This record gives sequence, C-alpha cells and structure tokens, in this order.
Amino acid sequence: MTLSRLPLAATALLAGSLTLAGCELAPKVSQQNGYRGTGMDQIRIAESEIRDDVPPPPYELPPPGGQTAGEFYENVQVLGNVSVDEFNYLMAALTEWVAPEEGCNYCHNPANMASDEVYTKTVARSMIQMTQAANANWTDHVGNTGVTCWTCHRGNNIPEAHWSLPADVASRSIIGNRSGQNEPTSNTAWSSLPQGAVARYLLGEVEPEDIRVASRTMHPTPANTRTTMGTEPTYALMMHMSDSLGVNCTYCHNSQSFSDWNISTPPRQTAWHGIRMVRNLNGGYITPLQPIFPENRLGPAGDPFKVNCTTCHQGQNLPLGGVPMVQDYPSLQMAPLAWDPAAAVQGDTGMAADDEDGLVESTQ
Repeated sequence: MTLSRLPLAATALLAGSLTLAGCELAPKVSQQNGYRGTGMDQIRIAESEIRDDVPPPPYELPPPGGQTAGEFYENVQVLGNVSVDEFNYLMAALTEWVAPEEGCNYCHNPANMASDEVYTKTVARSMIQMTQAANANWTDHVGNTGVTCWTCHRGNNIPEAHWSLPADVASRSIIGNRSGQNEPTSNTAWSSLPQGAVARYLLGEVEPEDIRVASRTMHPTPANTRTTMGTEPTYALMMHMSDSLGVNCTYCHNSQSFSDWNISTPPRQTAWHGIRMVRNLNGGYITPLQPIFPENRLGPAGDPFKVNCTTCHQGQNLPLGGVPMVQDYPSLQMAPLAWDPAAAVQGDTGMAADDEDGLVESTQ
C-alpha cells in the first residue's frame, strides 16, 4: 500500500514516527519537589544527572605532620601553616585545575619561585583564600560537598562562566541607545532585562532583602513603593539562577505563593545563602584585585571578571553532579589565614596581625 492510500490518522502517525526517529529522545527522570498536587515536579534528562569528569588527586595525599611550607619555603603567605608535603600536593592539583598547559610558570618566575613579580601569583593567593572561605564560612550553601578551584576553572585560566559590569551607557542619545534595557545578555538568561540587574544583588548595590516582586501591602504606602519596573532586576536574577542550575521556578518556590517561606522547598534556603556567599566572594576577594589585573582581564567598565551562580553550577543543580572532591584537599577546607589582598596589591605582605573584622580567621 502506498502512503497516499493510508488513512489520514495512520499517515499522521507514520509521519510523526519518522520525524521523531531523527531525534535523540533521552530518558527523562521526574522528582517530586513539593507537596502532592501542586505540580512541583522537576523533570530532567537522565543523562544530565551523570557526573562531570572530575580529575583525581595528583597522587596519594601525604600523611599530616612535618615541617610547614612557611618554614621551608620563602614568601608563603596563605598556606604557610600547611605541611610541605601537602603544600606540594595542592600545587600539583592547582596546576592541573587552572594552568595545565602553562604549568608552574603561569604564576611563578621559574628563576625565582618566591618572587611576586607575576601578577597571577597574587591572584592565586586570593583565589585560594576565596575557596577556603566558601568551604569554611558558607557551609549552609556548599554543604559537605564543598568547592575547589576545579569547580569554577575546569582546566581554564579564566572560568568560562564569568561576568563583569556593562559599559556606562547613560550619556548616549536616544537614537540607537537602549540604556541597558532590552539587550539580551547571558547573565540574565538572554532575557530583555537591564544588563546590570544581576550585579545589583551579586555585587552589593542593593541589599538581598530587596529581592522581591510582590508588594507587602495591598495599596501603595510610604513603606511600599514597589513599581513594575522595580521588579525587573529581581526577575533577571531569578532567571539567571534558574538557567544556571538547569531548573525551573518550583525548584525553590511553591507556585501557590512564591514569596511564602513556609511552603517553599529546602533549596530556596540554600539559594538564599548562595546569593550572600557570591556577594562576599566578589566583594572580599575579587574586586580588591582590580589594580593588578591587565586590561585584557578587565570588563568594559574596568572591573575584574567576577563569579555568579553559573560559574560553579554550569547548568546543574549540584556543581559537578555533586562530586565532593574537596574531601581530598584538607588545606582548602581550612579557614583562611588573616591575609589582606588589598594590602598585597599595594606592595605590602598582606599579613594581618589579628582578625578584628571577623571576616577571616587564622588557623596557625
């Protein structure tokens, strides 16, 4: 029988089958993420749950003890309390994580390893402390899984997922200028929302408590002047987080009442801490390094490349599929030493005498 003689329904079925035959229909997994009957299910492609390839440790972790790196090597400022063996173990891992092609020379002058003349060495110090801070001070977000340099870098000098402030467009004319509006960017999940919207919350311009779209009262009051336009940054942030984790809104929120914490899912609390963690890392460890970065490592507004949710998650609700690789690197789980990156940029050693501001903690 020819195709033209088949009944209409059969023809449609056959055509649909032939069309789908050219697609790769990966198996799906569904997970209930809220109260039954609310439709709060997360549906994913099963293959997306496969953990990313994570490099194993460079060799077996040396036993603790022995002479410290600060006693053995010259000019060790943020890992001076780590044993020489563990220090070398971490340096070998860092090379693979961040500079597999350049090797040690990416941060060091091979003729004088103690020298700070290569700017990336100062950057690396701050990044080590940033990683330690995330693991020691933000367990409400990273949990026992933790993070390492590989979580963000994954073999690249610069993490593929980074962001910087947009160039100032306030002085442009109305012709051909949108003042940052309706210009889709990756940082807002390619939505037509203000370019700098996410920076309001991940850099510190606006307090996280202002992340909301629903009014607190029925009518406008002096304490409630929220406008429709004022909600755009919040929508931009939510879309960024959804895209970064590869989830939809109900991963954190209950669709019956998005703002109600009592019926929200546990991941919403984790995300609450994550926003504050990113603010702390950007403001405390990356922004102070701006004076030492060359122009090609700065954004159009002259600020360093910073981290956001995508930097670690890269489309997975658990970075690297949840592999707890930090367990193999005890030195990255310590609280950071009292070292000030801003002082190091100015030419000082960066070593602080105490911890008056409570931001860092000495482990010596």
